[in-house]
Amino acid sequence: MDSIPYQCKLSCFPLTSLPTKPRKFVRLKATNTLTCDDQESLRTFKKLLPSPWTDHFHSVSVDVSEMDALRKEIDVLKPKVKNKLMSSHGIDSTKKRILMIYLLVSLGVAHHFEDEIDETLKEGFEKMEEMMDDEDDLYTVSIMFWVIRTYNHYISSNIFTRFKGDNGNFKESLKGDAKGILSLYEAAHLRTTKDCILDEALSFASNHLESLAASGTCPPHLSMRIQNALTLSQRWNMEMVAALEYITSYEQEKDHDGMLLKFAKLSFKLVQLQYLQDLKIITKWYKEQEFASKFPPYFRDRIVENYFFVLAVFFQPQLSRARIMCTQLFTILEIIDDTFDRYASLPEAKSLAKCLERWAPDHAMDKQPDYLKLMLNFILDTFEGFERELRAEGETDSVKATIEEFKILVKSEYIFAKWAHAVHVPSFEEYMEVGTVENASHAALACYIMCLGKMATKEDYEWLKSRPTLAMSLSIKLRLVNDITGFEDDMGRGYVMNAVNCYMKQYGVTKQEAVRDLLKMVADADKAINEEFLTTVNVSRLFLNAAKGYAKMISICYNGYEGFTHPEVKINEYMTSLLVDQIRL
Repeated sequence: MDSIPYQCKLSCFPLTSLPTKPRKFVRLKATNTLTCDDQESLRTFKKLLPSPWTDHFHSVSVDVSEMDALRKEIDVLKPKVKNKLMSSHGIDSTKKRILMIYLLVSLGVAHHFEDEIDETLKEGFEKMEEMMDDEDDLYTVSIMFWVIRTYNHYISSNIFTRFKGDNGNFKESLKGDAKGILSLYEAAHLRTTKDCILDEALSFASNHLESLAASGTCPPHLSMRIQNALTLSQRWNMEMVAALEYITSYEQEKDHDGMLLKFAKLSFKLVQLQYLQDLKIITKWYKEQEFASKFPPYFRDRIVENYFFVLAVFFQPQLSRARIMCTQLFTILEIIDDTFDRYASLPEAKSLAKCLERWAPDHAMDKQPDYLKLMLNFILDTFEGFERELRAEGETDSVKATIEEFKILVKSEYIFAKWAHAVHVPSFEEYMEVGTVENASHAALACYIMCLGKMATKEDYEWLKSRPTLAMSLSIKLRLVNDITGFEDDMGRGYVMNAVNCYMKQYGVTKQEAVRDLLKMVADADKAINEEFLTTVNVSRLFLNAAKGYAKMISICYNGYEGFTHPEVKINEYMTSLLVDQIRL
């Protein structure tokens, strides 16, 4: 079945005609810690176990002198790596430089050389046709294609026609080139809606890589790289997770560059220590909120997991404040979602939605349970803290813009709550219209702009307000993969609001058929996302990279499992390797 077209535009669902302009207000007082009425104390809900990570980083010590020593070593090696990248010129040299860019990206150190990479790609782009004319090495062509598209430059996928035989299929002689087929597989994940040949390439490469991985004929390091790629392609993997995997593999290559490997390890070690510093700050803040004593255990206790997923967006060591602020914002988004989705009665949901639309309490909130008053105060207080901090830098527009996105989000949360309490299964199109807002993608993108502070631009806000295709495609992907991987959990707690369920009901298909069709839509969304990265202009590079990181976050969180609710499946493994096990120098 072809993907069903629909327009995801949330209509205006005003709860009241109350003013929406943010204003000062008096905080509500709570009379006790957890409950204030019999209705709440008798409520049934699924208690969620606290995360084992929450208290892990409180006592971790970070040696600042070690960080300073690492920076000095990096400063010594960085000019040497730069010279290695930029020292030679000419067609063949430019080709080698582009291949080296792939190595820098894969090792997680490309952010050190943004200007040099821009210069190289500009030069390479001007000579692309000449460079590709007589190139018949599958690895070289695939990696050059991957690099150029990864950096948001267009290059035609027709360059892969040279690897097809007279029968129109990819040549069987390519089977023995494991490294080349792996690079073709990675390149194919940058396909757009217009790249039919890359659809064929992905199928061809996937089949042969699975055979190669099972055959035992590849060197161990290459076999490991193939397994990692088949689990999650580099295009959709988090930057630092992919870097750690690649460093481990690259070290086993007989002809690896020792200086480059050392530089990559030093850089990785430094960011690990920076992440530990961040986590000490963010978990201390979380502990001070006293969620465990103030709230019933209905919400997902995932502060460290939130931070891990933020690393997909802001992984560079210098973006510490953005990571901390974004983790706080994601915690707010999570608690809002769990309150509407897992615990609040419908009157409570309505009262909370009205207050957040006003961005201030109202008199009706006085009659609500204490947990709701405490949650509202927490949200408003946290945003006031952001506003004070950014105002000191002369930047407040981003806070207002983010608040407006939160208001839009809350409207959709309340609609979902009404449907859930009525056990209403809407049409698939109606569900997606509201559900692509309820999943908070637009709110998350607004958070990224706010967290970047002065580094973001007014054009970034205007772009997001225009509801661009890229943002909507990210929303569609998140909605579908969230619902596919979370289907059993939703049904198990009697929550019928799920894309799989709505699709099954509307089209009279089985769960397996529904999932198959929805996965086709996810693949279409991936293509649209890739296409939009090639065509989106007039936004800052930092924000566009943040949006790209968001796409990676979605992919690693929902890679056949619901990684946020159930991090024990795979996410804990990633978190351990990135945040606990320090890389050996």
